[in-house]
Amino acid sequence: MDRRINTDVVIATRNRRDELLRTVRNLLDLRPPPRIVVVDNASTDGTAEAVAELHPRVELIRAPHNLGAAARNLGVLSCRAEHVAFSDDDSWWEHDALPRAEHLFAAHPNVGLIAGKTLVGELERTDPVNDLMARSPLQSSAELPGPRVLGFTACAAVVRRRAFQEVGGFDPMLFFGAEEKLLACDLAAAGWELVYAEDVVAHHHPSDARLSRSEREALELRNNLLISWMRRSPSAAASETLRALRRSRPAVAGALRRFPMAMRRRRRLPRRVERELTAVESQTS
Repeated sequence: MDRRINTDVVIATRNRRDELLRTVRNLLDLRPPPRIVVVDNASTDGTAEAVAELHPRVELIRAPHNLGAAARNLGVLSCRAEHVAFSDDDSWWEHDALPRAEHLFAAHPNVGLIAGKTLVGELERTDPVNDLMARSPLQSSAELPGPRVLGFTACAAVVRRRAFQEVGGFDPMLFFGAEEKLLACDLAAAGWELVYAEDVVAHHHPSDARLSRSEREALELRNNLLISWMRRSPSAAASETLRALRRSRPAVAGALRRFPMAMRRRRRLPRRVERELTAVESQTS
């Protein structure tokens, strides 16, 4: 009999039926097997029907419309385990990743999120984000299990469910793109540590059914601007606005349409987190 695991896996998906089914099969092969929650973002390709028919053990939640990244919040609401691992419909966890993450959480009660190492494609190339997190400029402590970070890749992250719910999860206003950055900032502002653990491994086989690079960059630019308005100092927000204007006026226009909503969500970061976010951004500029 498999021993129990205290981590549920949440997957948000839309119109990637075959890739999702592959991911679910890989996750069900883990030992011990986690409980899996699939949130279908109003797919039109029979995704929900296929999951219900082929994997009745998987909990299926049908979103009324496409919620984007915030669909993960619905999945977390139905979780019962102490920890939640996120997978995308084109990613899954290495066989020992979730037990390793649980061990780190148990040993470090101040850690709210573990950012895992991502291996990409059949050749298992190392995602460049791994190196950035490993070389994080943030001051760390020997008591932590890895470098402190202020960002992560959602499909390679495990959270303490209590921490995730405490800060409200992924903001639905962003829909998609840079949603991890805002959640990371909110967790840090609430006093939780985020760390990179290279022995907690996820596999990502990027789907062909995805936005183009230019479309993704435009969404990330828009959302980074919204995040600066919601959380950054006035000077940092002004600087981000000027940079965005030089790069893409349509992205700025998209952000401006959401400006009133962003202001209702404004909650300035503590100065410590603001300084650390500036340091992280300088690393990639």
